[in-house]
Amino acid sequence: MAIEQKDALFTLVKSLSKSEKRQFKLYVGRLGGNSEANFISLFNLLDKVNVYNDGLILKKTNIKKQQISNTKAHLYKQILVSLRMNPVHQNVSSQIREQFDFATVLYNKGLYKQSLKILDKAKELALSNGENNLAYEIVEFEKIIESQYITRSMSNRADELAEQAKELSLKNVRISKLSNLSLQLYSLLLKAGYVKDNKDSTLLTEYFESRMPKFDLMKMGFKEKLFLYKAYLWHSFIKQDFVSVYKYSHKWVDLFEENPEMKKQHPVFYLKGVNYLAESLYLNSHRTKFKAILESLDFDIKNNNIVLNQNTSTLAFIYYNQNKLNLFFLEGQFTKGLDFVQNLLIELKKFEGQIDAHHIMVFYYKIGCMYFGAGKNEECIFYLQKIINNKDLKMREDLLCFSRVLNLVTHYEAGIDYNIEKLIVSTYKFLLKMDDLHEVQRKMIAFLKNLSDIYPQDLRKEFIKLHKELSKYKEHPFEKRAFLYLDILSWLESKIENKSVESIIQEKAKKLLK
Repeated sequence: MAIEQKDALFTLVKSLSKSEKRQFKLYVGRLGGNSEANFISLFNLLDKVNVYNDGLILKKTNIKKQQISNTKAHLYKQILVSLRMNPVHQNVSSQIREQFDFATVLYNKGLYKQSLKILDKAKELALSNGENNLAYEIVEFEKIIESQYITRSMSNRADELAEQAKELSLKNVRISKLSNLSLQLYSLLLKAGYVKDNKDSTLLTEYFESRMPKFDLMKMGFKEKLFLYKAYLWHSFIKQDFVSVYKYSHKWVDLFEENPEMKKQHPVFYLKGVNYLAESLYLNSHRTKFKAILESLDFDIKNNNIVLNQNTSTLAFIYYNQNKLNLFFLEGQFTKGLDFVQNLLIELKKFEGQIDAHHIMVFYYKIGCMYFGAGKNEECIFYLQKIINNKDLKMREDLLCFSRVLNLVTHYEAGIDYNIEKLIVSTYKFLLKMDDLHEVQRKMIAFLKNLSDIYPQDLRKEFIKLHKELSKYKEHPFEKRAFLYLDILSWLESKIENKSVESIIQEKAKKLLK
């Protein structure tokens, strides 16, 4: 999750924790001569400064201009070696690779049986943890040793290794096809967006089924099932079939619950699965189960059931807090949520440089919605403008579209309507350019455009009329998503009943109670 900065070495040094810095200094200090080495001087300098500057290096160290590049490269490598030795950064795959390296050393020394013994243990560890690629590499190395007729192994050893290699190869091909499919579907979502009609839906399913490899679920291992559920999840997301999104995200999380040790081995996949499950429950307005998942995630984080490093800590922060905001929305607790927002904004600053721009903008949109629900329209506009004015967010994103629609509604609510016609035109043009204009959005923009021609005494009738028109799209397979990002119907009901948006949503939440 960390954001790349201009100088890779400087970014790496600044990412080190106190214990990692201490370990590095102990590591390089193992040889007396290192204490005065150029790369140590460079490390100490970069650790102190806040901005990278070549001129400062020349001024504060004995490093000459022509030495800077090589010294930086050497320091970068030494930091990585030190980090690799840190138990915090070691996992099953790194342990297997280490054993593989030991076996290679023994093989090169002609100690073949010792090498095979280590490889056998490493292979067992790889297979029991679903590290099929590493297991395949080990089998291929075993084949090299056995094929030299130097160990005088049992006569069936060759057949056994050949069969293992074949099975692992088929598993790896299947995992590769499934992971490719899930990645291609994600890419398709970014390029073309969600399906807009039955034709799109049919084309998507044909695309999906033509790339889905044959499989027997009963014979599949952990990673095969993981990527299978991931592929089905993305297919469901793009089709806007949120019930199926729930189904496959639930299978994804259940896979980890059945194999709890995998939470530590693959914490990123686990966190993503929990996030998709929570999001699906939010999209399906299932509050009770949503709260249970959020509490479970909080428990796993606090009780170290997940390996937390800088990457996973950032992901855990994003997923927990975005879903916490969603809980306030589900319950209609917007005013109460403002206290949470204030604390969240402070926490966000701590993660500056670690959270990417897209996720920051998602936070701003949700914060804007919180202020809108609480009737704080000017504050809502402030955060929406951060998204609208962000020229670097090139990706196709729903929040780019819905931010502009909510911006229109909020300007009307706040009474800032002196340039609303210009705002309507620019919003309409933007949505057309993005090719993401839903009927719901079209009708909303048309309504706001004609507001100035409606007599005050006729406003309530027009709100009722628009509510009736939009209500028929609430369960429409390709239009309902608009209501998930912006609860237009509740806003209209608040205008019709002369109540706050917050009270309307709270009343709905009490009736729902599921």
